[in-house]
Amino acid sequence: MTLTILSDLALPRHLALMAGLAIFSGILVRIMISIGVPDRPDARKAHTQVTPKSGGVGIVCAFLLGVLLLYRYGHVSRLAEPYFIGVIAAAVLIAAVSMLDDVVNMPYTVKLGGQFLAAAAVLVSGLWIHVVALPFIGYADLGWVGLPVTMLFLLYITNAMNFIDGLNGLAAGVTLIACLFLAGIAGVLGGFFIYTASLLLAGGVLGFLPFNFPRGRIFMGDVGSQFCGFMLALFGVAAARFEQVQMSFLLVPFLLSGVLYDVTFTLVRRTLAGENIARAHNGHLYQVAHRAGMDAKLVTIIHWLFAVLGGLTAIAFISTPSLPRLWIGLVPLVVQIVWTFYVAARARRAGIGRWST
Repeated sequence: MTLTILSDLALPRHLALMAGLAIFSGILVRIMISIGVPDRPDARKAHTQVTPKSGGVGIVCAFLLGVLLLYRYGHVSRLAEPYFIGVIAAAVLIAAVSMLDDVVNMPYTVKLGGQFLAAAAVLVSGLWIHVVALPFIGYADLGWVGLPVTMLFLLYITNAMNFIDGLNGLAAGVTLIACLFLAGIAGVLGGFFIYTASLLLAGGVLGFLPFNFPRGRIFMGDVGSQFCGFMLALFGVAAARFEQVQMSFLLVPFLLSGVLYDVTFTLVRRTLAGENIARAHNGHLYQVAHRAGMDAKLVTIIHWLFAVLGGLTAIAFISTPSLPRLWIGLVPLVVQIVWTFYVAARARRAGIGRWST
């Protein structure tokens, strides 16, 4: 059963669907270059000229088209009806709220409220983390605690991807790599919905990326970064149900280890420094590295490599016994700590005393 989804006959069709969605996304992104919301430069942004944003419209529309086709014609890759409707409703909600934020720049509390509603749609459908498989323990029932855990997981990854979207190609490239790794892992493990949905999102991002890297003709905007973060988090919730793999809820955090580490480190650092964490800033590690003289394209590629490392770690993690698996899971953290010291050293050499401005 698990091999049929990656069979010689099925895989070409799936890749053809991804390619078709990439073309559809690219057409919409090209249209948005002409009519997109202008993103004006300021002291906290990396770009120096007015550039259209909301290129994420192409990603969103391509993904939603793919999901609707999957809902109508899919068989093996379908979720149970309530879950499927919850996914579609949540995707539409997060896309609508984030697009509105691109247009009118809503207060953060309002934006967070919209994200909360989208996450609530997922929970109401019944798609939440209620059982996890732990090494040496077996299956642990989280009970009602799984509801706030799932909500926090969805909101944190959604905002982490939004915060990391500050250099051309960074968030889009990380999303594409994460989707391809997740599709491969889910295909082998028989996670048919995650496999197909990851390819759908990858198709949307693939159509957008050439317009954003190496030169940024258009930006994702919140409609792209929040949507990608939310959908990857939702895939992570679904992956937690992989019965064949203990601690499978860590698969998406592994894939996004560079993003999650940067955001968490920056949040902790700013809190300890007494800074207003709700205020916009340019103190993320990737931003400090760029301000310290690293080429923006190089910083982006480094984060792509972090995503590749996360994917390889995830594969090694699910392929080894319980005890060695725990050590394997520490590899991305060690790499991020080395990266932190490197960025700090470059910042000192560049005379950057205060990271956040």
